[in-house]
Amino acid sequence: VVPCQNKNAALWGKPSQSSTYAGSEPEFALDGLLNSWTHTNQQTNPWWRVDLLKVYRVNRVTITNRPSNADRINGAVIRIGNFLDIYSNTICGVISTLAAGATATFSCGGMVGRYMVVHIPGNQKILSLVEAGVYGTLAGNLLL
Repeated sequence: VVPCQNKNAALWGKPSQSSTYAGSEPEFALDGLLNSWTHTNQQTNPWWRVDLLKVYRVNRVTITNRPSNADRINGAVIRIGNFLDIYSNTICGVISTLAAGATATFSCGGMVGRYMVVHIPGNQKILSLVEAGVYGTLAGNLLL
C-alpha cells in the first residue's frame, strides 16, 4: 500500500480557471467546504484546472457538484496530462449528469500527468464545482 494513494494530491496544487464569476475563486474547489464553489463566467469552453506541481499516476478523480444550479457541471470532461493545452491531455471521464450535491468518482487507471482539468466544450457554458480530488502516486523513477 502506497501511503499517498488515499490523500488528495490536489490540495497541494495550484488551481486556476478560465474566468471567475462574482468572487467564486478556483481555490473554492479545494477548501473542503460544501457551501462554496467555483464559478466561471458564461463563455466558450470554460475550464477549471489544478497544477499538481509534480507528475502523478492518477488512479481516480472525484468531483462534487453544487447543491443548486446542478446542471452547470453537465457535459464536463475530466482530463489528465502534462499539457497546458486542455485538448492535448487524455480524457479520464465525462460527467454527463451529476445530481445536486452529489460526488462522483472517475477511475483514471494510472494516467500520468501534472494537470487535472475539468472543462465543458461548447458555447455559452458555465462551469461550477464544489470540490475536486485527485488520487494517485508520484510518477517517479520506479524500479520494475
